[in-house]
Amino acid sequence: MTTPSEILRAKLNLETAQLAWPELERHFARGVVVKVANGMDLVDAALQVAENNAATVQAWLAEGRIAKAELADAEDWHARQPMFWAVVVAPWVLIQEVLPELNA
Repeated sequence: MTTPSEILRAKLNLETAQLAWPELERHFARGVVVKVANGMDLVDAALQVAENNAATVQAWLAEGRIAKAELADAEDWHARQPMFWAVVVAPWVLIQEVLPELNA
């Protein structure tokens, strides 16, 4: 049987998209961009936010695994113009920078 969390996870996964920084600037200006640390699952972070799992979200905030984007972040992203994976969990836009592939 499929649980509501599994359905929501699938929905969030389908709603992720790759965006360039210029497409995210207006959301940053509104103060709704939340950066998700590399190594974390962006969809899992979005699911925890969407389900209002406050204990988990607060722990991640305290650990720095998720954080509201700050001016220094925006300045860095403006200079470098990286790509991001993004998903909206209204009112938040959760983003995770796409890292270049390491060729061994």
